[in-house]
Amino acid sequence: MQRIFRSTLVALAVATALPAHGQGAEIFPDPQIGLVMTPQKVAQAQEVEAYNLGMTAYTWGYPLVRLERVLREYIDVPANKPPTSYRAPLNRIGWATALSTAADTDMPTANNDTLYMSAVVRLTEPYVLSVPDTADRYYVVNVFDMYHDLEHYIGRRATGTRAGQFALVPPGWKGTLPAGVKALPVSTDQVWLWGRLHILQGEDTAPVLALQKQFDLRPLSQLGKAGYVAPQETLPPLPSIEGDELGFFTHLGYAMQHNRIKPVDEALVGQLERIGLTREQGFQPSKLTPEQLRGLKRALTDAPLVVGKATATATVLRNGWNIALLSEFGFNYPGRSLMAGPYLGGNLAEEAVYPIRYTDAEGKPLSGTNRYRITFDKAPPVGSFWSLTIYNAGSKLLVYNPIARYKVGSDTPGLQMGADGSFSIPIQHEQPQGAEKANWLPAPKGDFYLLLRLYQPAEGILNGEYALPQVERI
Repeated sequence: MQRIFRSTLVALAVATALPAHGQGAEIFPDPQIGLVMTPQKVAQAQEVEAYNLGMTAYTWGYPLVRLERVLREYIDVPANKPPTSYRAPLNRIGWATALSTAADTDMPTANNDTLYMSAVVRLTEPYVLSVPDTADRYYVVNVFDMYHDLEHYIGRRATGTRAGQFALVPPGWKGTLPAGVKALPVSTDQVWLWGRLHILQGEDTAPVLALQKQFDLRPLSQLGKAGYVAPQETLPPLPSIEGDELGFFTHLGYAMQHNRIKPVDEALVGQLERIGLTREQGFQPSKLTPEQLRGLKRALTDAPLVVGKATATATVLRNGWNIALLSEFGFNYPGRSLMAGPYLGGNLAEEAVYPIRYTDAEGKPLSGTNRYRITFDKAPPVGSFWSLTIYNAGSKLLVYNPIARYKVGSDTPGLQMGADGSFSIPIQHEQPQGAEKANWLPAPKGDFYLLLRLYQPAEGILNGEYALPQVERI
């Protein structure tokens, strides 16, 4: 009887697998049905699967690895900390006390408009950031989770410039905040605060430095207690990956063990167990076959290309300027990874827009061997300020020049404008003569690029109605 039953099941399975050949019925190819898995094909499949999952792991997990690495650098304060450095110990605020110049090499494409702020915060409880009244002076503090998702803004555009208190509330915390303290829930138990405070070109820095000292960060349990000083704490070192070809996955496994997985990513992270990545054990390459290891190595070669491709999809070309109108990333993991890499700490479009320019009106690379002119029909429509900064194309650093001018912007003293609000900026290596000298932006002898910063951009900038000016070679 059992033999008859088994035979019936086999017959039913075969009948179900075979397509119906009724009149006019379409036959669909299905390579899965007749597939015979030999040991060679199993090995091939293991490599292909590991490659695909490795690509997914990289594009999803790069921000975690990047922040675990870089935030350890940001809490490593040198004994002779330079004034442009914003490093500070864990759970403390670090401020740069001077604008970047051509002498500073620690940060490529640094602005010459704001003093930077950084704080790496481990949320054992809610931490309260108290901000002073800046009297309408522009500032912004970005609250990044460990996936480089910009979860909150604190500053002029989002919360105003009056004094206020903001509590960074970790997941799962149950409690009551004091009156007047605004709750900012975050997704991870560690966050990065990245700030900017505008300083006008040539202004006395003493009042601005005094203003910096009024920004305060402390645990909720220490709020209102005089004399509080954050204890000396640090983060444990990341696992050594010297000589480890799969070192990225080693660090990703560590990050997965020490950071919350977002609920929306639970299913994705579950798939990574098949390549030895788990929240409990980290990365376990010893459990993988040689074919799987080979697939992961290939993934580490190709995945950065997928992330880099996001540059083309995240930017638009307007009158020769590449402009990224970045917003929330959602499930666009390559886009988020791109932001966490070369654009670490960048604002999204509602806060600031950064058109970048590499070529002139004829599509030729910008070079200090030529002279250029940019003519604005009117000043860019922004709610705060704008600046045009020049950088050496090779080093991505500010350009040394005899008048120590690295940008021209809305705060440039003596900027010459026409009666109709138009103005021109000559860009060249040699200092121009006559009236043009007032608006001169000095260029290096070699190649360079331009970055136009637009803080609190108006809708005309976001939707393209405002025409960015052309770079004309004279």
